[in-house]
Amino acid sequence: MTKQDLIASIAASAGITKKTAAMSLDALIDYVTKELKKGKNVTITGFGTFRISKRAARTGVNPRHPTQRIKIPAMNIPAFKAGKSLKDAVR
Repeated sequence: MTKQDLIASIAASAGITKKTAAMSLDALIDYVTKELKKGKNVTITGFGTFRISKRAARTGVNPRHPTQRIKIPAMNIPAFKAGKSLKDAVR
């Protein structure tokens, strides 16, 4: 499913225009992004939790030169943990 498919589905099930559905989806994505940048979690009850996970620094291999080792710095990455309701619905 693409973003446009999701917008069309939201518009149809909520009885709103695609433009309004697109604005709502964009607002949700912007809000989640801003909160994750601040280091906060976003929990949507019954759906799941968006959070920041920390990845430690490590040594990797340069794909162009397999004998060369490169340092990969530590970084924060976004993560999603599905809620119980979502897990049960998918099972």
